[in-house]
Amino acid sequence: MTSPPDDLRSLETPALLLDASRMEANIERMHAQARRLGVRLRPHLKTSKSVEVARRTLRQDIGPITVSTLKEADHFAEHGFTDILYAVGITPGKLDHALRLRARGVELGLVLDNVDAARAVVSAAESAGVRLSVLLEIDCDGHRSGLQPEGDELLAVADALRSHWVSVAGVMTHAGESYNCRTPESLCAMAEQERAAAVRAAQRLRDTGHAAPVVSVGSTPTALSAAQLDGVTELRAGVFVFFDLVMAGVGVCAVQDIALSVLTTVIGHQRDKGWTIVDAGWMALSRDRGTASQPVDQGYGLVCDVAGRVLPGLVMASANQEHGIVALRDGSTGAPPELPVGTLLRIVPNHACATGAQHAQYHVLDGRGRVTERWPRFSGW
Repeated sequence: MTSPPDDLRSLETPALLLDASRMEANIERMHAQARRLGVRLRPHLKTSKSVEVARRTLRQDIGPITVSTLKEADHFAEHGFTDILYAVGITPGKLDHALRLRARGVELGLVLDNVDAARAVVSAAESAGVRLSVLLEIDCDGHRSGLQPEGDELLAVADALRSHWVSVAGVMTHAGESYNCRTPESLCAMAEQERAAAVRAAQRLRDTGHAAPVVSVGSTPTALSAAQLDGVTELRAGVFVFFDLVMAGVGVCAVQDIALSVLTTVIGHQRDKGWTIVDAGWMALSRDRGTASQPVDQGYGLVCDVAGRVLPGLVMASANQEHGIVALRDGSTGAPPELPVGTLLRIVPNHACATGAQHAQYHVLDGRGRVTERWPRFSGW
């Protein structure tokens, strides 16, 4: 086994590691894709929840960015980001918070997909005398929420937003079903389905008198697979910054592109069962088992040596709260490698967002695997 650098050996495990060079390459790949497609990039920062990562993702300080909580909007606004899309359907109870952000000079965009929410937005804006900008969420794939691009409700919701204080800025959609694609052809087709649904919905709004200048699409798989985005103005994606095993299983990255891992220490063995026990359980990695429905089930994560090299045949097969069980995956032959107590390993996660949420900071690695910085991250709502 590789001898770990002193700065890794000194870390108390489990610890979240971030390979800066991989992250930078992933970010440049998405920027290049946005340039090729002729759209602006509005990255989703729910994955990183980190100002340091955000600034490297955007390469500027004010936006545009996407968030999934108003706490994220607050945090990034405090650090100078002013162009923010809150990309979860707004509820009446959050409108006072949204108005406070607007009062601070944040260009906060809201999202909704029903008449009740539309009426609440209009009422709040008119009462406060504050202008609000709204995107209508479009269902492009039957995966989650949103309005049908050809449905009557799309226009009914837009009409409910007619007010001096509210603008229908356009539409947004997210092809979550792309996570179930398995071939480049199916990913490309899903990207086109996403694009066409959003563009058609926006045109219907314009035909009935709404300006709807914004057409916002994106998931990491479709963003990286789109052949063209005619009619689209912006691209949203988030997990591309780090990637993870689910994205590798979808086929949009290689395991070697994944920038996040969890450093863990061997604490014991159950040799009769072929188990190596480590001090990273689901509290360090999350319970996400997103690869279980993919052709290659990676358990709770792929096991690497301390230098980040995959150890063939090993996965984290099971996880308790603070204990992980490393074992040969089903179907592997031969004996597991000898991993003495105290050995440092790295676990590559299924879901970067979920694993990151378990930690308060990134230990940032340089090209030689040394910790050079520690970047704080935040969580909660």
